[in-house]
Amino acid sequence: MGKSGLGAQRRERLKALREAALHRPVLARHLSDGFNGRWSRRQWAQASLMATMVMLVAAIVPGFSPTQSTPAPTPRLSMALPLPSLPLARRHGQAGDSWQLVRVERGQTLASLFKQLGLSPNTLHRVMQQPGARESLTRLRPGTELAFDMPVGEGGTGGELRGLRFDRDTNHRVEMSLDGDRIQQKLIERPTDTRTVVLSGKVGRSLFRSARKVGLTAANINTLTDDIFKYDIDFNDDVAASDRFSVVVEQTWREGELISTGPVLAATFTTGKTLHTGFRFLREGKAEYFTGDGRPLKKSFIRMPIPYARLTSGFGARRHPVLGRMRMHKGVDYAAGTGTPIMAAGDARVVSAGWQGGYGNAVVLDHGRGYTTLYGHMSRIGKIKRGQRIAQGTVIGYVGSTGMSTGPHLHYEFRINGVHRNPLSITMPPPEPLRGPALAQFRQQTAVALTRIQKVENIIYADAGPAPKQVASIAAAKKNGRKG
Repeated sequence: MGKSGLGAQRRERLKALREAALHRPVLARHLSDGFNGRWSRRQWAQASLMATMVMLVAAIVPGFSPTQSTPAPTPRLSMALPLPSLPLARRHGQAGDSWQLVRVERGQTLASLFKQLGLSPNTLHRVMQQPGARESLTRLRPGTELAFDMPVGEGGTGGELRGLRFDRDTNHRVEMSLDGDRIQQKLIERPTDTRTVVLSGKVGRSLFRSARKVGLTAANINTLTDDIFKYDIDFNDDVAASDRFSVVVEQTWREGELISTGPVLAATFTTGKTLHTGFRFLREGKAEYFTGDGRPLKKSFIRMPIPYARLTSGFGARRHPVLGRMRMHKGVDYAAGTGTPIMAAGDARVVSAGWQGGYGNAVVLDHGRGYTTLYGHMSRIGKIKRGQRIAQGTVIGYVGSTGMSTGPHLHYEFRINGVHRNPLSITMPPPEPLRGPALAQFRQQTAVALTRIQKVENIIYADAGPAPKQVASIAAAKKNGRKG
């Protein structure tokens, strides 16, 4: 049989196999009639496998996932805000388009400001020659504001000065206009408003911080702690966070801005259930603070005329460290470093200030009513002279070791009608209260402050039950003032 015969047989055999396959029930139907909606178990298994593979690929490769989410756009809100209209002078580049406000910093002078702004020394000289300019511009305090009118340049500086504004005092502003060699000045009055206010608050964590927060100045706070209440309140140990204070001051306002705060006119300080009060009054031209009934808050004498000193020798008989024999020690000794300031124990007149034998450099003060004090062994004497009247706390000298002394210390003596007394144990004389016309004037002047404080204290204690008894004394003092 040839090759053609074998090929024919092979074709016949394949045809027979194809016919046999077509006559199988399922496959034959699929190939001839199409899918009829029913899958075999094998087809279901294959379909499940394919679906699983598609899901795995979509999870591993995000780009294959048809459900990849895009971030939602963030909503934005636009608001139209009106801008201030541009001045006509600014649009045309005329004078007045570039006023620069400069706040003086510590150490700055008008010359340094002119240099900083690129202005010539010749212009500075011409400005300082104007009437009243030297008095106002020679010593500029930190925080002072000056305004310069200059043409716009790179960096905002450079060019010729066209105008200068500064405050001559609280109520007046000077405006200079420069045009070539001509300078014209215009004085602008700035009215102020003075108000008497009561500033009140709680001590909280810090008296200084709380007082500053309600509007008191550092000087006001020092007045409370050092002048009014230092004899009655220990601000280190006696003050709690819940304690309150109320202070009457005068505030000066100008064009809605607080310009200055005056001295404390009256004050109250509540520690626990005790209310302390103090009122300012000028006695013989000197400001002092008094209780509501006219008694001075300041004590006549301070027991230690030297701060932070150590007592080394008391009053009485002792063996003299230099002479070596028993001798009456007519004062007390305080050891301190050379140069430590020594204060006057009370208001006084200087009797003597100079060398005094074994006392070395010494000062004697006459406090009136028979009371005198002596301060010895000073390294040098302060700026005082014989016959001068000085206030309590004035520095009269400095600790030293002059005269009969073995080391730097202060020898302090207290005498009554010439008799030496122990300054550590003697009962100090009370200060002189206000009497007669002075007391009547005090009550009249403090009536407004008394009323204001009483009102504030009544509000403070309105929700806390009865107010301290001292509040009633305020009303009583005011009532007595009317009778006087």
